Amino acid sequence: MIRYAHVPSPVGPLLLAASDEGLHLIEFQNPRHPMSQCDAWESRECGVIRRAATQLGEYFDGERRDFDLPLAPRGTAFQLDVWHTLASIPYGATISYAQLAQRVGKPSAMRAVGAANGRNPLPIVLPCHRVIGSNGSLTGFGGGLPTKEFLLRMEGALPATVDLFG
Repeated sequence: MIRYAHVPSPVGPLLLAASDEGLHLIEFQNPRHPMSQCDAWESRECGVIRRAATQLGEYFDGERRDFDLPLAPRGTAFQLDVWHTLASIPYGATISYAQLAQRVGKPSAMRAVGAANGRNPLPIVLPCHRVIGSNGSLTGFGGGLPTKEFLLRMEGALPATVDLFG
């Protein structure tokens, strides 16, 4: 049984979904690739959702840099490899898609790595927002580029005065 709840955040409400396996989903208000809910989903908190909500609140308050949650993302073996690799990008740092492809061990698969990054079901916790263009530009993010910019500025990965959209 997958349980879900909406929790407030500075980037808008987040949909959290979890089961006894762990956290399956963190979804922004207007996701680029929404995860389809099925009838088996139940609108109710559980221990994993409460822990995730608490830790996300601490993250947004600047009190947490790493997450300690049971994670249960669902995807292909390649996607899971990319998502696992995202967890190694430290708070306040960024890497390019090319660097991510190198870390995954598929240096010529930048597009596939980018596509997997874009389907990450656990943004923020598995920090896909820390992956940027090789020229330093902000590119695609399921929560929208303003959200990506907000997260990177909050983490100190971007200077306060640079306009990356101009």
